[in-house]
Amino acid sequence: MNVRVRGIYSTALTAAIEDRADLSTVQASDAIANRFEGSFPTIHADARVETTRDRQGVGVAGTPEVVETLADMLAGVGRDTLCWLDPAPRDAVFDGRVTETLGSGAVVRLDDGVEGFLPYDRADGRVETDDRVRVQVREPAPPWDSNRPVLSTELGFTGALAELVRGESTTRGGGPADIVDLVSADPRDGWGVRWGPRSEDAEFDALADALTAQNERAASLDDALDGAPDPGEGSLGRRWDGTVTRWVWFGRESRFALDERRREVVPTMAGHHRIKAGDDRASTAVDFAEAVCGLETGDDEEAFPFGVVTRQFGPREGDSVEIGHGKPDGRYISLGRGDVAGHDPDGTVTVSRELSPGGTLDAIGEPIEAGDVAVTKFKEGRWWYATVYRDAEDRRKGTYVNVCTPVEVFPDTVRYVDLHVDVVKHGDGRVERVDDDELDAAVEDGDVSGRLAERARSVASAVENAL
Repeated sequence: MNVRVRGIYSTALTAAIEDRADLSTVQASDAIANRFEGSFPTIHADARVETTRDRQGVGVAGTPEVVETLADMLAGVGRDTLCWLDPAPRDAVFDGRVTETLGSGAVVRLDDGVEGFLPYDRADGRVETDDRVRVQVREPAPPWDSNRPVLSTELGFTGALAELVRGESTTRGGGPADIVDLVSADPRDGWGVRWGPRSEDAEFDALADALTAQNERAASLDDALDGAPDPGEGSLGRRWDGTVTRWVWFGRESRFALDERRREVVPTMAGHHRIKAGDDRASTAVDFAEAVCGLETGDDEEAFPFGVVTRQFGPREGDSVEIGHGKPDGRYISLGRGDVAGHDPDGTVTVSRELSPGGTLDAIGEPIEAGDVAVTKFKEGRWWYATVYRDAEDRRKGTYVNVCTPVEVFPDTVRYVDLHVDVVKHGDGRVERVDDDELDAAVEDGDVSGRLAERARSVASAVENAL
């Protein structure tokens, strides 16, 4: 089973793939090819693993068997690795309805609870609200991303070696760049072939294999659409399943585990992936330091230079940071922004927020009034954080301790995934543990592993005893 890997986790994941007998790396980048002994053929990939735009994890898309094999492998990276199946996977075809038109494109309802974004330059003709359209997912979006998956009314399949477009024809004998006559496979009738960006590096047999694989997918799509009602006549929903797509989010412990794997191949500083995940500038600085100095400051979390990183890239005292509250089902909820009121070299950052009046404090039960302030202390790597709520007279209304995956203090965002179970200390001193049932439900739904749930309950018990 052949896998193409790209992004900041490539070295570590390539090492993991190459250790397995059932997986092989193909279409490797020049950097990866230089770091590993042996060669990586430029042949068709059964699946691709790509780092997400925010560098928080990876997307895995490909044939079902390979995707499930990779998902199992990635889930074992660390106990704070989380994985989800995408309801709008790559290449899936939907009949949808336009619900809103924006400046650059339209919002399309694809299915219950699933929306996509159709840029006008990817639409065939003018698009208006309530139009029914047949669209294909071209750029799926991870569940924690605020962006919708990107759609197109043109149906086809992209690939590094061969691409197909439905409804186009292939011109033969069109000049030196036209190699279709030299390949021992023809595009499926009704489809046009375009050669991908890595096609010039591939042998003709490899191009034929890639085109054959794309033809099989095209045949499956044709069969699914044969006899399907016109988009304006049938019900909304998926018309073709597309390419199985899973999203994998790496927590802090997982990033350090990936550091260890990368260190087996090339000098790797402590916190390599943790730093690169937080900021483009920091990512570039890590590459420079390791390339010039062969920098390797240690092989464990204690060697992670949190103070240096935050002094250079933030957050610093006086900065504003977002509190990025991830959920075990993949959703991302912003708890708003706060001001950094304090910063300690040990990894503790104090964030202060003034609350808007209205409603009540979750689990504490006190009304939120004008002048109320929330002061939260986040410590890098800790499995919990505490928020103290005070009123305008500095009276403590209560303390809420959130149990979560290890906290990561990035330059612009404090990031973690909430593990449901929490501990509350009320203003009168009474201590209460809450939401164990929600954690149990998350385990039952498969969103939280048994190992991660056990850790969450252990942390909650320790916090409860300490309070």
